Amino acid sequence: MAPFEALYGRKCRSPICWDYVGEREILGPELVQQAIDKIRVIREHLRIAQSRQKSYTDVGRRELEFQVVDKVLLKVSHTRGVMRFGIHGKLSPRYIGPFEILEKVGVVAYRLASPPSLASVHNVFHVSMLQKYVSDPNHIIEPPPVQLRADLSYEERPIRIVDRKNQVLRRRTIPYVKIQWKNHSECEATWELEEKMKTKYPFLFEDSSTR
Repeated sequence: MAPFEALYGRKCRSPICWDYVGEREILGPELVQQAIDKIRVIREHLRIAQSRQKSYTDVGRRELEFQVVDKVLLKVSHTRGVMRFGIHGKLSPRYIGPFEILEKVGVVAYRLASPPSLASVHNVFHVSMLQKYVSDPNHIIEPPPVQLRADLSYEERPIRIVDRKNQVLRRRTIPYVKIQWKNHSECEATWELEEKMKTKYPFLFEDSSTR
């Protein structure tokens, strides 16, 4: 069905004539007034829906504002590019830094003092990608050696095969390998299809000790 019918429970009628087929014909000012009334009802329904959705969003929304020379953490994301089962990404690096704010650009953007390793990434970021860093003299941060792309994402690379298993189906057997990823501990290893891993990461199967 059309989105209008799904939203209001009835088919959409043309503003040329708001009556159903077979009803009396409306002409002149009466048609215009009826169209204006219907448009007023539609706008009121839209206003109510927008207000409801805004109330849901405002629950988790918080206003962030930083000052020059403040230090912030920068949000990043990871991609693996393979089918994953039983993912546990709680220990994935989601923020890097801290970085110093050089200036405020517009209303919701900031320019950061990025290191040479991020030279390929534009140094102006939206406030939603930043998190305030509270300085602590006892807090020693060692930035993880993550190679970021221009869109602030990085690829997870496998480092070794932890275990193997065969999933027996009715007509065939599917081999799986348990992979430990570079930025994860062994307890966060995931089961992947052996065929896909051989195609994309053949170096994992070169060591005979993993067989």
